[in-house]
Amino acid sequence: MQLKTAVVACAMLFAASGAQAGYVFKGNDTGGIISWNPEVAYSYKEIAAVHCWRYNKVAFITSIHPVYGDYVGFVCAFPRGYDPVKARYYQSLPVLRARD
Repeated sequence: MQLKTAVVACAMLFAASGAQAGYVFKGNDTGGIISWNPEVAYSYKEIAAVHCWRYNKVAFITSIHPVYGDYVGFVCAFPRGYDPVKARYYQSLPVLRARD
């Protein structure tokens, strides 16, 4: 939980600063694209990761075209071995505490 909070805080920090003002991003729950420019060269992985995190998924970069105006493509997928149905079931179970 602390890791997720830290990732969101970093994303908000980058968004609030002028460092990320120049990128164009489009995406949904299955993936997206980020326009390539020198400002995004070192942060496209974090941008994709924060986007996919909103859907409880992991970002996988599929294509990188390091030409100004071209795009970085990525997909959002569940991590290997993750079953969203089981995860939802386990979240709804009551927490049992040991007696003293």
